[in-house]
Amino acid sequence: MNYQTYKPHSDLEALVKFYWTLEVPFDVNNQKQKIIPDGCIEMTFNLGDKIKRYVSETEFIFNPNAMVMGQRTKSYYIEPVGNVDTIAICFYPHGFANFVNIPLENLVDQETPIQDVFNEVQANQLEQSIIKATNTKERIEIIEAFLLNKLNEEATIENIVKTTVDTLITTKGSTPIRVILKDNLSKRRQLERHFKKQIGISPKQLSKVIRLQATLQMLVSQKSETLTDIAYENEYFDQNHFIKDFKEFVGITPKEFLGNENMALSTLFYK
Repeated sequence: MNYQTYKPHSDLEALVKFYWTLEVPFDVNNQKQKIIPDGCIEMTFNLGDKIKRYVSETEFIFNPNAMVMGQRTKSYYIEPVGNVDTIAICFYPHGFANFVNIPLENLVDQETPIQDVFNEVQANQLEQSIIKATNTKERIEIIEAFLLNKLNEEATIENIVKTTVDTLITTKGSTPIRVILKDNLSKRRQLERHFKKQIGISPKQLSKVIRLQATLQMLVSQKSETLTDIAYENEYFDQNHFIKDFKEFVGITPKEFLGNENMALSTLFYK
């Protein structure tokens, strides 16, 4: 697997976390890969063969070649039918809402064709331009021109949402929402309402996913010797609380995660 990341333009760096590319040659021995919620919305362009997304143990659909992957509340499996060649934009949790007018709760746990999210003519032109481009640098320039143009057209995100997301990212999801809002119940209702529209999931769900990402980083990099250490450093109540949250999103325990063939792709993202 060849996985690379690229920094965004300075005018987009507050909204776009990074761009990434993934190339994987086809191998008959390749296993299904589990994708884990990461708190981000992504827009991806598939330049290779079709990719299956499993909706049950045996049933699957084919992902659109150009799509927006909304916030995730659970893990799922994918499986390429041939060569993988993908370029994607990974937005910060509050980033994507700055480019669209639709409620992002409509995109949760779905892969939505970009034609259903943006102006259809513009979306088709973007997809075709990326297909025709000859290298990653050229594709990123096309993507950034599109995003900067959309940024000028659309309304910006609510300040209460941005400040909450910034705090959650800075504290790796460990700060309770009530602490961020200083127990202001009216702000809590306001935040919940705006979060569903501009992030897609609740503040509590995003907090748990961001904290999961921090634990995965430690788990894969083996920066802590025990699960108790990881639980402590990420401010879980105890090891059982950590394992419970981990299984909620990943479907298996932390010990089962490491060395699992179905987790090879997810593990790659944390190295």
